[in-house]
Amino acid sequence: MSEDKAHLRSQMKELRAELSARDPDAGEILADRFPLKLLERYGPSVAVYLPIGSEIDPRPLIRKLTTAGADLALPCVLDDGSMIYRAYKSGDMLEQRPFGLLEPNSEVSEVQPTLVLAPLLAFDRKGNRLGYGKGHYDRALERLRANGRVFVCGLAFMGQEVDEVPAEPHDIPLDWVMTERGSIPLFMMRAMSENAPEDGA
Repeated sequence: MSEDKAHLRSQMKELRAELSARDPDAGEILADRFPLKLLERYGPSVAVYLPIGSEIDPRPLIRKLTTAGADLALPCVLDDGSMIYRAYKSGDMLEQRPFGLLEPNSEVSEVQPTLVLAPLLAFDRKGNRLGYGKGHYDRALERLRANGRVFVCGLAFMGQEVDEVPAEPHDIPLDWVMTERGSIPLFMMRAMSENAPEDGA
């Protein structure tokens, strides 16, 4: 399983770089198409992220969410490898951290977002997400879900969809994916699949 993930991860890094170079305005288009009903239903506390490398640019969406009244938070990776979220507003001073991350400093208050926007390398229609292999998001989302409701929306280029992402028991599925071509409500697809009659029923 880990070898399958590593191989797919390498492939998708190259593909995402091509998609990013081919469509530099994808983040703007994604923001225009993002349904604010997600903020209305699952906000107002929204975990966002700042882009690294070829990740689809969430900053236009961050501006849209801010205008709509969202309370933002950014992920922060602690020294023990765990990840939490701290309050964030555009223009805040941020610290440079490993892997190119920009994070609020340790004096900024921790928050428990109810809507999480997550970067990814690949996704499938079952809601499986391929990340960078560190497990930061899965562990953070597991803790958030243990404390209450949280809705997880991946941000991606449409070209990052694959037939199947190798999934493991600890992986936390996505509820929704937003791309430059529109929304993919994965939680609804899972529900339909689970309620579908078996062959011969």
